[in-house]
Amino acid sequence: MSQAHPKTSKEGQFMIATFVLFLREGLEASLVVSILFAALRQLGQMEKARAVWTGVGLAIFISLVGGFALYITIHNYVGSTFQAVFETFTYLLAVVLLTTMTFWMQKHSRFLKRDIMAKAGLAGSGLALGLLAFSTVGREGLETAVFTLAFAFQTNGALLLLGASLGLLTSIGLSFLVYKLGYKLDFRIFFRVMGILLLFFAAGLLGDAIQNMQQLGWLPFATTPMWNTAHILSENSTLGDILHAFLGYAEAPTILQGIFYAAYLLVAGSLFARLTRKPVGPASASTVKTSAKEQVQGRALS
Repeated sequence: MSQAHPKTSKEGQFMIATFVLFLREGLEASLVVSILFAALRQLGQMEKARAVWTGVGLAIFISLVGGFALYITIHNYVGSTFQAVFETFTYLLAVVLLTTMTFWMQKHSRFLKRDIMAKAGLAGSGLALGLLAFSTVGREGLETAVFTLAFAFQTNGALLLLGASLGLLTSIGLSFLVYKLGYKLDFRIFFRVMGILLLFFAAGLLGDAIQNMQQLGWLPFATTPMWNTAHILSENSTLGDILHAFLGYAEAPTILQGIFYAAYLLVAGSLFARLTRKPVGPASASTVKTSAKEQVQGRALS
């Protein structure tokens, strides 16, 4: 959520955002692949491991080639109205994907291993296992390509590549610690924290999309800035840059940007909090009821 300001002020924030996204997607992909290999070991079919690696490699390759080709094509229209329109729709698509991805992972994380192992058990051939690896990792690659494209409009390629590389290297390092050295990583807490960060990223991208639509004349109302804190905390400063990256801070957001930003966080945040809240189990519920009943009886006797 921001007003127009020098491109250099955004480059650092989107490198951080790219780092977080690639870290999250890399760990999720490594989790899926590790579950597939665990299923192969359990089924005594490790000879089909090559098919899994082939599917993973193809998914990564196609995602990279497709994202790069789209990036090069769009940059032929730099500065044009077409780029602004395409950029806006990319932001909106990234918001949808970030939101659905965050909620899907939080909802299915506890059953992910069971579901993948069941699919692996049904895949009778190496080709089927390769396709399973390709489809699961390919989905992550497609999502990452869209997010990266959304950020690519607002930073230079070197910083984008640096953020992505650092994120992937960190995810590989964590995966090595978890799967090779036995380091205990609570994936549910990890994806919960990542989910909260990604919701703020999505809110910021939604604010950027609203800003573009206002500049294109599609939403020519509520364009008055709600405040201007540039003299107190500029987005060009280090702290302002970090707050913009992680919380969507803006020094001069328009009224419409503020409304959409707040509404998105209110709705998505409430649903996410409800989804991550631990349900009260039957035993706990029974204990609570018994305790309440005893308190009532105690008051009656007194």
